[in-house]
Amino acid sequence: MTQTTLGKKIPTFTCYATREKIISTKELKGSPLILYFYPKDNTPGCTQEGIDFRDNYAQFKGYETTILGISRDSLKSHEKFRTKYKLPFDLVSDSNEKLCKLFGVIKEKNMYGRRVLGIERSTFLIDSEGILRREWRKIRVDGHAKEVLNTLKDLYTAFGK
Repeated sequence: MTQTTLGKKIPTFTCYATREKIISTKELKGSPLILYFYPKDNTPGCTQEGIDFRDNYAQFKGYETTILGISRDSLKSHEKFRTKYKLPFDLVSDSNEKLCKLFGVIKEKNMYGRRVLGIERSTFLIDSEGILRREWRKIRVDGHAKEVLNTLKDLYTAFGK
């Protein structure tokens, strides 16, 4: 599978998500899609990021946008995380790293003096035609969800929607 490229259509994919959903990009076509990759459920930064997307969810839905949070955690872990923080969107388990590799988010990190491979916090905005319009990498959580929302608004304005 080839990696995604800004300004190009993303490859189609199918994945497993919370609430026993199977999600396909073919089904999502026709509305914007936000994929946010995060390292691990129930860690401070990842929790805050999920809460920030949750707190702005109504505004994202105003643009008919689907939000999916993605990590390598299991669906069981995702279900607990989603329920605990009342996240209104689904979380995708990418334990085989298929989506992580597609979006190039697996990076070498230094954790307590050891080099490990992990998810680099990243977000991708895909338009209603399946074209990757914006990507954010090495994200700082504070203010990020609002920045994504403002970019989505700008995208809608630019395309006269």
